[in-house]
Amino acid sequence: MAADYMVMCLLLHSLVLMTFCFHHAATSCSKHCYCSESDGGGGKTVRCSNQRLTDIPRDIPNDTRRVYLDFNLLTSIPANAFAGLSHLAELDLSHNDISQLQPGAFRGLSSSLQFLDLSANKLVHFDADSFEGLRARANLTNNPWHCDCNLQMAMPRVDLEPVSLTGIVCQTSDPEEMSVQGLAFLLEPDVDLCVVMKRTTDVAMLVVMFGWFTMVISYLVYYVRANQEDARRHLEYLKSLPSRQAKSEESSTISTVV
Repeated sequence: MAADYMVMCLLLHSLVLMTFCFHHAATSCSKHCYCSESDGGGGKTVRCSNQRLTDIPRDIPNDTRRVYLDFNLLTSIPANAFAGLSHLAELDLSHNDISQLQPGAFRGLSSSLQFLDLSANKLVHFDADSFEGLRARANLTNNPWHCDCNLQMAMPRVDLEPVSLTGIVCQTSDPEEMSVQGLAFLLEPDVDLCVVMKRTTDVAMLVVMFGWFTMVISYLVYYVRANQEDARRHLEYLKSLPSRQAKSEESSTISTVV
């Protein structure tokens, strides 16, 4: 009886230790970061600002509500970089060297994230797949955005708050003659950066149609000429028939006289 009691106590003690360990792993602070609990149960804040980080920390606690990774050396945000942070409401990635957001970079944050700061980075190309499902308000200012047809086609595909897209100010453009440098592209509804592509497509269609038209005309000319040749031969043959018949009648007359 005493032995059974000892075994039960040991099992209970092990279970408590395991629970504590798992809880500690899920809620402990990330290395090189400072963590704090918000008053009123607002969730954990993880500050990793100005730590010269080149990669996203992989040990951010799962119950984190706010993450500050500003003023670091990040150059790219890989896919699923914040997977598991289902409670994250605010993410600050400003003042880095980020030039690439891979597709699915913020996957898993669509239902929780409310504010995303990507200002003061080196983002040039806008990829809708990078913001997969996000409905947050984003700060996209102070990036060297390149405005072209791809950007124009990508913007309607994102679910970010519309005011977020006003932060896309064109530093370069294609075609250059559209003169959108220094302008917020969303606020220039009359600018069509796909006009060159549309013209190219129209020219290609005209070339294809002209090619088919040329082939049809060539076939018709060949068909008419071939039929004309056959008709000429047939006519010559028909013209030759009376002469042969006349010669036959002449031969019959000579035979009769003889």
